[in-house]
Amino acid sequence: MTRRINVGGVPMGGGAPVTVQSMCNTDTRDPQATADQINAMAAAGCDIVRVACPDEKAARAICEIKKRIKLPLVADIHFDYRLALIALEGGADKIRINPGNIGSPERVRIVARACEERGAPIRIGVNSGSVEKELLRKYGGPTAQALVESALGHCRLLEDVGFGDYCVSVKSSDVPTTVEAYRLLSKATDAPLHLGVTEAGTEYNGTVSSAVGIGTLLMEGIGDTIRVSLTADPLREVPAGLAILRAAGKRKGGVKFVSCPTCGRTEIDLISLANDVESRVRNLKKDITVAVMGCVVNGPGEAREADFGIAGGKGEGVLFKKGRIVAKAPYGELADRLMALISEED
Repeated sequence: MTRRINVGGVPMGGGAPVTVQSMCNTDTRDPQATADQINAMAAAGCDIVRVACPDEKAARAICEIKKRIKLPLVADIHFDYRLALIALEGGADKIRINPGNIGSPERVRIVARACEERGAPIRIGVNSGSVEKELLRKYGGPTAQALVESALGHCRLLEDVGFGDYCVSVKSSDVPTTVEAYRLLSKATDAPLHLGVTEAGTEYNGTVSSAVGIGTLLMEGIGDTIRVSLTADPLREVPAGLAILRAAGKRKGGVKFVSCPTCGRTEIDLISLANDVESRVRNLKKDITVAVMGCVVNGPGEAREADFGIAGGKGEGVLFKKGRIVAKAPYGELADRLMALISEED
């Protein structure tokens, strides 16, 4: 088991629930726009959020952003250690750096001391584009071994100055490399692990790659927090991350939605119905399973196993609640009738 750190009141590692993270794509120098996006992420179920701090103005905006949000805030810092100090003064709950790219050991010591004073952990973030040139030559490229050796070298820089309140990530855009790197890293450190596939792609491909990479590791008991990196609205990363956690059995609560793939036996527009119902139940704060099934072969049995469900017929369907058929309705009424059943549980 990994050791535990605390990110703005949210525990990470040491058996704590796996958390979902995302990163703003707003200009951090615009506190209101950034806070608005963070609050939308919070409403979608995000646990921790990160913002880029490319310059002093962005780092100083942390103070104003913190006044307008409730989520723990991570400041993403590269190269200039002074930006980390400014972000910490503004209330950043965590700093993401690579200790090796902020200069001398003394600068690492200064940042570590400031983090320690404020109870802010550090994330060491290594990805395939940040591996040191000597390691690329040694391993012939950004292999899993190169990623891990780079990460452990950064860990030593913090350990050498007496700072152990950190987590680590080793991300590649190649899923098998990512999985191998985290497997190796999990055997080499007890630091909490931040999982992700870097530069995973657009919403569809990125979600698939992340589900395979992150999901594989979670099923092996590896990982303490996750981020699904998508070339899309960052709000789309949050439900994708939550879905991965639920599929891997790492997140309870919330609605589990089940629907069949359709076939030639289906006699209703199941795809539209399933999309409609899923959109309506997505943000419900209920620990339930909802099923939308297309025909009488598997439909009734699958729907009966759910807390609430629909099994389609010819232009109509039956509604199930807790294993019992409770009504029959024409197709156009099925979604409304199902939602009415669910709302009766309030």
